[in-house]
Amino acid sequence: MSEHRTSRRNVLKAVGGVSAALALGGAGVLSAAGPASAAPGDGSGLRIVQRDEHDSRMWFYKFATDAIGWQPAVNVLLPDDYHTGERTYPVLYLFHGGGTDQDFMSWDRLPEGGIRAWTAGKPLIVVMPDGGHAGWYSDPVNSNSGPRNWETFHMAQLMPWVEANFRTYAEYDGRAVAGFSMGGFGALKYAAKYPDRFASVSAHSGPPSLRRDLGAVANWANVSAAALDLAGGTIYGAPLWDEAKVSADNPMEHLDSYRDKRVFLVAGTSPNPVDPFDLLNETEVLRGQQEFRAALDGAGIRYEAYEEPGGHFVRPERARNDIDGIVARLKKA
Repeated sequence: MSEHRTSRRNVLKAVGGVSAALALGGAGVLSAAGPASAAPGDGSGLRIVQRDEHDSRMWFYKFATDAIGWQPAVNVLLPDDYHTGERTYPVLYLFHGGGTDQDFMSWDRLPEGGIRAWTAGKPLIVVMPDGGHAGWYSDPVNSNSGPRNWETFHMAQLMPWVEANFRTYAEYDGRAVAGFSMGGFGALKYAAKYPDRFASVSAHSGPPSLRRDLGAVANWANVSAAALDLAGGTIYGAPLWDEAKVSADNPMEHLDSYRDKRVFLVAGTSPNPVDPFDLLNETEVLRGQQEFRAALDGAGIRYEAYEEPGGHFVRPERARNDIDGIVARLKKA
């Protein structure tokens, strides 16, 4: 995990150059799966500009889209038996974290075999899209580097494209969403903002609150996005936030959306004290998840949660537990 943490420190350096300029501020119908023999094609606002389907399980696509000013990619991880039958499968949308070392391949690079090993033999399709270095799974308030509308790309384009081209259940009980760090926030956000789309949501070291600690996560979203993706633009606006957008994106303000979903949360209890990013980030994640869990308890909403030793990284054992829980919750292939 040392390479990941080094890149995080580079993020801190990049952010430092713009932070002084930023003041602290306070569902459509989706198509059914396409025929098993059809090769994936263009559609839903996406044009395929690059593809690689030589691996029997991991298929790669790069798109041109008006939603994003560059060409985002996606890995689609197929079940072992996908090509030998006509079964329809549940699908997991799995999101990466923030930073210059994070992208659509991040879950495939992890220790102990990563996502390929963890899903071997499982009847589950896993969709892993780009989300920007600091895209925060959002359409930003403003961008100085062209369109970076990640929420539009994921929810209005990629999801219907997947369901038109792969044998997936295009329904609530057929979909899960999960992610690490920024991607964990994205998963919690999408599950709350589009409550009729996902039956299971998981956050691995993902923050659930934009407003706690004087808006620490919302401010970090603004500063990191300004440095890495938006050329000084922001996700939520600065020096004043777009308060309606913050509230719309804030999982803590939409607790009832999680009712009757499978909710899975993981946070670290002992971040590295000599790594400022790890210490500050995972401490905020842990406290935010504790607050979130207390709120879910108060609302009578069930969840599964773990506090584990260590800091800000994906824990393979918990990822495996999560995948098993997702398969158990979703509609069977």
